[in-house]
Amino acid sequence: MHGLWLTLLSMNRSKFIFIVLLLTLVIPLYFFIDRSDEKVPSELIVYCAAGMRIPMERVAREYEDTFNVDIRLQFAGSGTLLGNIEASNIGDLYLAADTSYIEIARQKGLLTESIPVCSLMAGLIVKGGNPLNIKSLNDLIEGKSIRIVLANPEAASIGKFTKKVLVGTGHWETLSSKAIVMKPTVNEVANDIKLGSADVGFAWDAIANQYQELSFVSLPEFESKKKSVTIGLLNSTTNAPAALKFARFLSSNDRGQKIFSEEGYQITVGDEWSERPEILLYTGAMLSPAIRSRVEQFESREGVSVQLVPNGCGVLVSQMKAGARPDAYFSCDVSFMNDVKDLFDSPTNVSSNDMIILARNEMKGTIKTLNDLTGNGLRIGVAHPEKSALGALTVRLFEHLNLNLKKNLLLDSATGDFLVNQLRAGSLDAVIVYRSNAMANPSTLEDAFIVDIDEPMAVAIQPFAIGSDSSHKNLMKRLLDALTGNESRKDFLKYGFQWEIKS
Repeated sequence: MHGLWLTLLSMNRSKFIFIVLLLTLVIPLYFFIDRSDEKVPSELIVYCAAGMRIPMERVAREYEDTFNVDIRLQFAGSGTLLGNIEASNIGDLYLAADTSYIEIARQKGLLTESIPVCSLMAGLIVKGGNPLNIKSLNDLIEGKSIRIVLANPEAASIGKFTKKVLVGTGHWETLSSKAIVMKPTVNEVANDIKLGSADVGFAWDAIANQYQELSFVSLPEFESKKKSVTIGLLNSTTNAPAALKFARFLSSNDRGQKIFSEEGYQITVGDEWSERPEILLYTGAMLSPAIRSRVEQFESREGVSVQLVPNGCGVLVSQMKAGARPDAYFSCDVSFMNDVKDLFDSPTNVSSNDMIILARNEMKGTIKTLNDLTGNGLRIGVAHPEKSALGALTVRLFEHLNLNLKKNLLLDSATGDFLVNQLRAGSLDAVIVYRSNAMANPSTLEDAFIVDIDEPMAVAIQPFAIGSDSSHKNLMKRLLDALTGNESRKDFLKYGFQWEIKS
């Protein structure tokens, strides 16, 4: 500002007066300009199970301080929160102490995606040192003077889960009839024990860890039935990228999960934190038309960057064997996934794709079957057997049928798309490609026609697998969900694929 005034003073009088008058007119306008579209700190409403209060308040404070976003936490029992969400249709995220509530919310159309945060084990919570020496369910039944407090099964996840397990063991009717009170949250169960209003209650292990005055007693009936704490993105959110950013922060192993661990919760496998994750997806070239729009939507919704690398699967496999490590691999065929299976978790078969003959319209009547491709003077193109799954399958098919196209073979390419382009350019008479290659561009079938190959071997199956060493496995699972949803299924069918995901 000092430099500005020196500049003005150095001008002659007329210029100085003109500039000053101009500034007196322009500067006030700045404060009246509508800047409603400028990005301002947002607010996120997070419904949180009461048992997660302590770590969630810490996570929220750290996030608010770092990103200047207000996190409004609403605490109650998981069941109560679910009812509030359904009634209000307002909010961004829902952290339930039991995935069953997330599934109910999903069935009700309240949310579509979720991320695991930690796990909980149910058991008994008693006074420190367990003065009544309570060690089993039978001790509760036989101890006539023991005061039992339960959480309400209709309001709290611990109550719902306790009832489910005890109904299965045949203890629910007896123990619920002995309970002196039912509380709406697990925290209130713990507080009753702490204050001496009751002797024992059912609670999560992590809750006991938060009270120095209390002890946790594990029970074999519950030890093998750990529950997953999961945060779900509500469909009522008005800012999905911002909500998912907080959800990723909460579930990251070096941010939110670190806090949960410090508070005594057993965390699940979480992603590394990144404000805008960059993930690497290797994919067979023929899959690109079917997945590109879903990948772009995923990037926008999640606030992430996906580096999509489409190529012949032989080329991609060679790169991986040389040291490349994508976060996920969507292969053209299981055979190429098998070549690098040690680098990935168990694959999911998503789609299948028929091999076909695509021929120029001038070849109608001349090319009707695979055998016709051996006719004199034909110019045939196939995929390279070492660079692509299509080429490997083609060689295997020819060997099975004892066909030899060498005299007519003019081109072998790493991708079917290139073969189609050469056919349309008039360089080839016929090519063997995937059905999706022929349907990727609607105008292709104006210049060429399809001949089906009626052979069981002429089918490729496309598996998706997450990298074993990926630091974004939860993110990759959500990408797989995006690529296997109903809208994605329509995309695949549009391009001639068959759907392999079982409903």
